[in-house]
Amino acid sequence: MFSHLGKFGVNHKKTPILHINNMCCSKIKASLKRLKLYVPLGRNYSSLPGLVGNDIKSLHSIISPPIAKIRNIGIMAHIDAGKTTTTERILYYSGYTRSLGDVDDGDTVTDFMAQERERGITIQSAAVTFDWKGYRVNLIDTPGHVDFTLEVERCLRVLDGAVAVFDASAGVEAQTLTVWRQADKHKIPRICFLNKMDKTGASFKYAVESIREKLKAKPLLLQLPLGEGKAFKGVVDVVSKEKLVWNRKSEDGKDFERKPLLEMSDAELLKETTEARNALIEQVADLDDEFADLVLGEFSENFDLLPAEKLQTAIHRVTLAQTAVPVLCGSALKNKGVQPLLDAITMYLPSPEERNYEFLQWYKGDLCALAFKVLHDKQRGPLVFMRIYSGMIKPQSAIYNFNGNCTERISRLLLPFADQHIEIPSLTAGNIALTVGLKHTATGDTIVSSKSSALAAARRAEREGEKKPRQNNEAERLLLAGVEIPEPVFFCTIEPPSVARQPDLDYALKCLQREDPSLKVKLDPDSGQTVLCGMGELHIEIIHDRIKREYGLETYLGPLQVAYRETILNAVHATDTLDRTLGDKRHLVTVELEVKPIEASSVTPVIKYAAGVGEDLPKVSQEAIENGIHSACLQGPLLGSPVQDVAITLHSLIIHPGTSTTMISACVSRCVQKALKKADKQVLEPLMNLEVTMMRDYLSPVLADLAQRRGTIQEIQTRQENKIVIGFVPLAEIMGYSTVLRTLTSGSATFALELSNYQAMNPQDQTTLLSRRSGLTQVL
Repeated sequence: MFSHLGKFGVNHKKTPILHINNMCCSKIKASLKRLKLYVPLGRNYSSLPGLVGNDIKSLHSIISPPIAKIRNIGIMAHIDAGKTTTTERILYYSGYTRSLGDVDDGDTVTDFMAQERERGITIQSAAVTFDWKGYRVNLIDTPGHVDFTLEVERCLRVLDGAVAVFDASAGVEAQTLTVWRQADKHKIPRICFLNKMDKTGASFKYAVESIREKLKAKPLLLQLPLGEGKAFKGVVDVVSKEKLVWNRKSEDGKDFERKPLLEMSDAELLKETTEARNALIEQVADLDDEFADLVLGEFSENFDLLPAEKLQTAIHRVTLAQTAVPVLCGSALKNKGVQPLLDAITMYLPSPEERNYEFLQWYKGDLCALAFKVLHDKQRGPLVFMRIYSGMIKPQSAIYNFNGNCTERISRLLLPFADQHIEIPSLTAGNIALTVGLKHTATGDTIVSSKSSALAAARRAEREGEKKPRQNNEAERLLLAGVEIPEPVFFCTIEPPSVARQPDLDYALKCLQREDPSLKVKLDPDSGQTVLCGMGELHIEIIHDRIKREYGLETYLGPLQVAYRETILNAVHATDTLDRTLGDKRHLVTVELEVKPIEASSVTPVIKYAAGVGEDLPKVSQEAIENGIHSACLQGPLLGSPVQDVAITLHSLIIHPGTSTTMISACVSRCVQKALKKADKQVLEPLMNLEVTMMRDYLSPVLADLAQRRGTIQEIQTRQENKIVIGFVPLAEIMGYSTVLRTLTSGSATFALELSNYQAMNPQDQTTLLSRRSGLTQVL
């Protein structure tokens, strides 16, 4: 009956409306007719999700499964650990795709951007929805490259659980630490998957030790590998004492056997597994009191009698409490170990109702959702990804944007399947939806059903706040935490092919900024040029490429510049008076203030008021003063870079009656700039954490090159046959480093960079930089 569902036209943008005959339930038939499937790329999809083979499920189970059966998870890892390959295998085994995609072949489902397929890396996170053994899984494949850290950050915000993928031959790498810290910040339960067990040099023991030492996590070994490297053939399930062996003749990894370990045939392996299981039971009992009572009571004499289900339930509780992390292993590329990973996702990671979100109590079942990502589609306009925390979303319904204080209308509602989407009639709490028609909603906005709903929630929060005194106000507590956007470290000018195309460039940049909040665009006040600010060389390169491909603009980029900062070294006083008559009004302001350096790192100036100054100030005047201080600190006296690590104290302020707030701001700003010019000034440069992995033969030339780049080596580690150099290097010295490193090591080395902090330049380097910026550097 469903044979024709499996055959979609490869090059068609839209398939015909699906017809299902001979079905007794007219509601299902009518609803399925409304579903439209968009297939923009040439992939083979096996069937409509939820209709695998002849397994016909009700429409209700396809669209809105019970909340206990939903899992919102992310795949996170260091670049090249195998996240996208693991995702591909998950989609294949869950019946979503008919063929196994490969990163090297450029035909993966989640890496659907042209730039991702060419480079073999993930740039945008992609949402994929699929079913596994009665569970609905919303999975997000996140980038591993440091330039796209924000992309990981905004997706972790809406997840209930995560799978951390590791290269079994490398263990914990630089970017793994970063994403792990991000997951810690959002209190996300995790499970670990040691991938690439088939790789030469893979070591299960080493990878587990690195998780214990570097991540300070307690690994729970739920599996042991059967062989390592080329000898890897399967895994042992420690919980059930079974071995899972994949058939060598099976090309796609679907064919594997699950056999209990027997004393006769697997004596040594059974002994090792029993020891591992006993150690696991003791570990879990130490972390979970309920399980400890069970073990010490009924099963204290013999752990073998403890049912696997009891142990699995306890592991689920421990994972949810984030006191330990389950560890599994396999090889996604060789199609081994992915099905048990899927079972572990549904078994150990939490459902949305198991996560505790304090704000839900105030909404009482009304709509509350977070917009966590925006995409621009040429046909449909802005597509907004939303995580629904409570209530229900329907097409053609009006919603209220809490952050933007505006009402918008959702025209259509879609279920996200990577690069294709299915139109649906409604979606309930716990799900991730894709909405069409929201023109003003941006990343990090809180969405509720109406303004009155938001006010009612605010009143409930206020009543709760009276019972429990809190520092933050009700409005802040009602807003879901947005995304902390890191400061850009690189910038360059960007110009259209002609002046007539400037509006087109402005539109393209506006769309890209809404998609990617880490991209900043500003206008240079001196030259009038558009300046592009990004997180790294690759980030700006990708933006440039996207403007060309998606918006048809051949833009020109100026040379990449490093985003320096400035500070001062001593305290200075300054006074200033602004006296202007505009029309028949006199504007007169006199300001006296002090600017001094502070030890604590602060990107924005710390504003203080001397005794007796700030007490009687009207709120509008106070805002004008602070605006003036902030605008003055945007451009320092040395390079025109932002000023940081300063405290500004207002000692005296005399305002003539009728003086406008604009004049107050202008006077304060001028006074701050005067003080900054009088002080001893210092340039701060971005310092990067650097980790270089290479074969031991190339250690000397790599160290010599880093010494020339003003690098500081912290330690040199040994990882099997490789050497890992860990240290710091100024960002200005690392431009184009990938090309040099490839040349030095015959293309065998890899490196990872991450912003550490801003440090003071030494006087000689600062003088050279200032001379170069002034155009005074002479060619010797």
